[in-house]
Amino acid sequence: MSRISVWGFRWAPDFAQGLVRDLRVRWALIEAGRSYEVQLIGFEERTAAPYRQRQPFGMVPAFEADGLQLFESGAIVHHIASDCAALMPADASARAEVLTWMFAALNTVEPPIQNLLETDLLYGNEPWAAMRRPVVVDAVKARLGVLAGHLQGRDHLLGSFTAADILMTTTLRLARHAELVAGFPVLDAYVKRCEARPAFRAALAEQMADYARNTPIAA
Repeated sequence: MSRISVWGFRWAPDFAQGLVRDLRVRWALIEAGRSYEVQLIGFEERTAAPYRQRQPFGMVPAFEADGLQLFESGAIVHHIASDCAALMPADASARAEVLTWMFAALNTVEPPIQNLLETDLLYGNEPWAAMRRPVVVDAVKARLGVLAGHLQGRDHLLGSFTAADILMTTTLRLARHAELVAGFPVLDAYVKRCEARPAFRAALAEQMADYARNTPIAA
């Protein structure tokens, strides 16, 4: 069996806990029944040369399996899913559909949600943030409306649970602070359905336990 390591942050601020993207990789590995080791880094280590050799942009996650090094959560989840029938069907056409929805989660749905998260939580005190927010919210709602239409009558993006649902669920969770997903009952039920999976609960509990162990001590 491959020896697998996943890199994540030792700690994250409260607003980011449960959202950091190594969660996607942990979830996929648990769904696939693969054991792994977690390597934790501090924010200050992101710019150090040893870590930049693993992740050129100094972000998380990074991934290694028997010498193969990958970065970017979508690419890592795809790599894991490629060898797992539970996350990626064997049929070529079905695999292409899964890959399409994986890209949709990361390239179509995530950017406006990430924009909203940054507007609200990183730049919320800036004078321009309040003026910009309505446009940002409208962009998110437009994507959510289309996604809700697709999921109408479906439990998952493609009928059964796949790697695409891992990426889409973790993308939708990025908007949790604004409660926009709750405005679309189909999407709200979809996220809760995916979050109820034992593998998700295990991955989230593991990540949160890492943060709890490493919470900075107030001066």
